[in-house]
Amino acid sequence: MTMRCVLIFAALAFAAPAAAQDTEWQLGPIFADFGPHAAVEGVEDFPADTELAHSFDVADRAEGDRRNRGFESAARFINMHAAHGVDPANMRAAVVVHGSAVLDLLTDEALVAREDERESNASGAMVREMLDHGVRFIVCGQSAAGQGVERGDLIPGVEMALSAMTAHARLQQQGYTVNPF
Repeated sequence: MTMRCVLIFAALAFAAPAAAQDTEWQLGPIFADFGPHAAVEGVEDFPADTELAHSFDVADRAEGDRRNRGFESAARFINMHAAHGVDPANMRAAVVVHGSAVLDLLTDEALVAREDERESNASGAMVREMLDHGVRFIVCGQSAAGQGVERGDLIPGVEMALSAMTAHARLQQQGYTVNPF
C-alpha cells in the first residue's frame, strides 16, 4: 500500500508541470503599455451594456524605479473587462491612495525637491494616461499632511479627500465596489 501511494504521488508530481500552460499576458485594448491580463478560456464575455464601478485601495509605494503595482491593477481591471466585451464608457475606476503610495503621485519636480533618491516618478506617465481615460486617483488628505505633501505637489488631475476612509465611503455611496485585496 505504501509503495503504491509513493508511485501515485510521484506520477502526480511529474504530471502537474506537464499539464501547466504557459500564460500569455496581453496588453490593451485600452492601455497598450501597462495593465497586462491573461486570457481565461471558458468564461463568457460580458454584454456590452454591463456597467462596472470599482475602487482600489493602494497604500504601498512602488519599489525602486518600478511602477506602482496597485495603480496598475486598476489598468488591468479596465483592460481585461474591455477585452471581454465591456464598453469602456461603462467602466468607472477609482484608486484611493494613502500611506507611502501618496509619493507615487508626485510630479517629477516635487519628487526631486523632496531630495528623494529617485530622479523621476516611474508611475507618472501611467497615472497621467489613466487620468486621461477617466480613472480617478484620490489621495488621503491625512496621509498627504503627514508626509508634507501639498495639492500642488500632485500630478495634475489627482484629487484629494479628507481621508482615505472618506473617499471610500463616498465612492460606495456613488455605487463603487471595493477591491478586497
